[in-house]
Formats: sequence, C-alpha cells, structure tokens
Amino acid sequence: MPLNKGKHNIVEIEGTRCTLVEADASAERCKFLTDLLKYNKLEVKVQENAKKADTDPTTFTVAVTDIIFNPIIAVYQKRLKRADGGTVTPNYWNQVKEFDRIPYWTVNLAYKEIYTK
Repeated sequence: MPLNKGKHNIVEIEGTRCTLVEADASAERCKFLTDLLKYNKLEVKVQENAKKADTDPTTFTVAVTDIIFNPIIAVYQKRLKRADGGTVTPNYWNQVKEFDRIPYWTVNLAYKEIYTK
C-alpha cells in the first residue's frame, strides 16, 4: 500500500479480520514486508492472490492481525524499527535507496567531488 493513501482497509484472511498492509505485492516485496513486520512483533498473514491469466506473475496480499495497526501512521510516527537498529523511513518502506548515511550537502555531488576536497 503506498504511503500517500491514508485509508485504513480491513480484509479477511483465513477467517481472521486483518489490517491490509499491501495488496498485489510481488514475492520479494512480500518477504521484505513479512520480515519487517514480524521483527516488530506483529502477526502477519499472507494470502496468494488468484491469477487472472496463466502468464500473470504471482502476487500476494500482506496483512496483520492487529486491527488498530495503520502502516502509514506507523511509518511516519517512526514506530517501526529495522533489524539494524534504525527506524523505518518512508524510503525504507518503499525500498528506495536511502541517503541518510551521507551528509545532506553531498547528495547530488559525484563521488570524486566529495572525497577529493
């Protein structure tokens, strides 16, 4: 679920009402979210979605059993933790390369310009 949609969706997986974290996630994205949410002590339910055609890739629905949990609020209030000890940022959640480990004034500079000064 993208972080720019604030709607709190409830789905039923295996007879349990769950909060939807992401629908139509790839296998890699599903594993990433499952590992992250389990690390934060949330019970995760994963369901394989039905394929419309045989050539379509396999997609999954990822949800947590905590009805009150809202992934958007959890990310922006920095309630989720990473395995390396840091907090989950929107870039980390969306699996975008992060620039939080380098000084902000060097983000758009080439590597050579940074370390030759």
